[in-house]
Amino acid sequence: MRIRTCAAAVLTVVALGASGLAQGVDVTGKWIFDVQTGQGGGTPTVTFKQEGEKLTGHYSSETFGEVDFTGTVKGSNVRFSFNADAQGTAIDVVYDGVVEKDTMKGSVAMAGGQLNGTFTAKKQ
Repeated sequence: MRIRTCAAAVLTVVALGASGLAQGVDVTGKWIFDVQTGQGGGTPTVTFKQEGEKLTGHYSSETFGEVDFTGTVKGSNVRFSFNADAQGTAIDVVYDGVVEKDTMKGSVAMAGGQLNGTFTAKKQ
């Protein structure tokens, strides 16, 4: 009887832990980014809407203007991308980050990896 009770308690703890990991993080809301590249930096505002692993949102910066994007959230990993106009040239922009509570950090690749950088972000 005692072994069954201990086993049930262990299974409950494991199940609760697994469900917490499966849920990951919720990035919904407004974030202020600090982006640094070899060509300079910027502080875009990014608004996320998360539904499960699906991510949509809006990116606002002096460099790229106003752009909508799509992406994914898997566990604490976030990835989103969009196409932007950089001085008349269309480029792809891809952000990959890791969320910890109300902060995020990671990398950004532009123009197929021709320009790379890093970012940090804070949820407002």
